[in-house]
Amino acid sequence: MNTITEIAAEPYPYAFDPAHVALLIIDMQRDFLEPGGFGEMLGNDVSQLRRTIEPNRRLLAAWRAAGLPVFHTREGHRPDLFDLPPAKKIRGRSATCIGDPGPMGRILVRGEPGHDIIPELYPAPGEPVIDKPGKGAFFATDLHAMLEHRGIKQLVVTGVTTEVCVNTTVREANDRGYDCLVVEDCVGSYFPEFQAMGLKMIKAQGGIFGWVGDSASIIKTIAGASRA
Repeated sequence: MNTITEIAAEPYPYAFDPAHVALLIIDMQRDFLEPGGFGEMLGNDVSQLRRTIEPNRRLLAAWRAAGLPVFHTREGHRPDLFDLPPAKKIRGRSATCIGDPGPMGRILVRGEPGHDIIPELYPAPGEPVIDKPGKGAFFATDLHAMLEHRGIKQLVVTGVTTEVCVNTTVREANDRGYDCLVVEDCVGSYFPEFQAMGLKMIKAQGGIFGWVGDSASIIKTIAGASRA
């Protein structure tokens, strides 16, 4: 499976190169997506994120079947919180902050149950997990080095949330020379209006940050290339 082919996308078709592409699944963590988690505790409608689980599951299954590389990220901090900027901790003026006890353990702390990835999309052996202290997957992580070592030049991006960690990561990737295809039905926001605008910003001005497509088109492309 090494033939470059086009995938239907906006603002124009995406030249999919299986020899140099990876799937990057962003922050599909229990505290963000599961009922009773930190996201819901803050008053968010987690169903807006949970609708992405099944499309992600289908895409991940097809991706794994094709033998293509997968990377996962989790947002969270060291248990001692030495990597947590004070401004991040206090912003929002919430009664419960990062590091405090939450419904699924200490909030956004590595090693706690809520910090981990949901069972439906749990990483398989050999799939790297990037623990990031910020919104972007490239900040204070070794993701860029890992992608370079694998010869990755394209990223198919899924996960949550569209306007925050997905958008931040795509912008970081764009500045580092990666071509990003964001999968519309596999990314989600607690706020429908942010979902729509987050995707519009990525594909605006001829694809200023990347492309936007759908999982069915990608799965069809992968299946066709595998049979070729």
